[in-house]
Amino acid sequence: MDRITLERVEKRFKEGEHIVRAVDGVDLVLEQGDFVAIAGPSGSGKTTLLNLIGGLDRPDEGEITIGGDNTNDKSDDELTDLRLNKIGFVFQAYNLIPVLTAYENIQFILQIKGVPDHEHRGRILPLLKEIGLSGLENRFPSQLSGGQQQRVAVARAIIGNPAIVLADEPTANLDSETASNLLGMMRKLNREKRVTFLFSTHDPMVIEQARRVIRLRDGKVKKDERKNGGA
Repeated sequence: MDRITLERVEKRFKEGEHIVRAVDGVDLVLEQGDFVAIAGPSGSGKTTLLNLIGGLDRPDEGEITIGGDNTNDKSDDELTDLRLNKIGFVFQAYNLIPVLTAYENIQFILQIKGVPDHEHRGRILPLLKEIGLSGLENRFPSQLSGGQQQRVAVARAIIGNPAIVLADEPTANLDSETASNLLGMMRKLNREKRVTFLFSTHDPMVIEQARRVIRLRDGKVKKDERKNGGA
């Protein structure tokens, strides 16, 4: 079970002469198979919280455990292995590799995971079709719209079958139809494979369809609501 637990987690940054608590004493338990939206105004700590859970940053105080493993105890190389094997990321800025095509950006994950070459095409092309990018696999990021780049980023995040997907504003650059299709694909993975999805978002559609909504303000959890509806 890849349960995620945060205990008294803090992350501080210095801004000029001031210390800002971007994440301030957060306690959370995220169960495997959760479909969670983290909502809150800009500067509330949403992205910082995702980066801490994903091991891209380390907490100044407190502990984060994933599947029973305390990430504080892991070396940088061990955190890299954790991200490769268990976590998929969708960044707001896409973070695609500009010299690789859409196909190659997705394939890159399979290559570093050691998936045999003969399996790549059969996994990547159906996924590109599902997210509406058939025929665009040989285009470079600069030849794609923002929404298309975001879809490539989502495909890259899920191609390796991670247990957890962390998504920073995944629908921010998508039209409503594409965003709805993308959420549908994520809900399917969530239901069928129990992939845990954790979104930071301002999007009412994501918040509405989430089964759990965690509202942050000034780095603190102000409300944690589980819903009967949602995904």
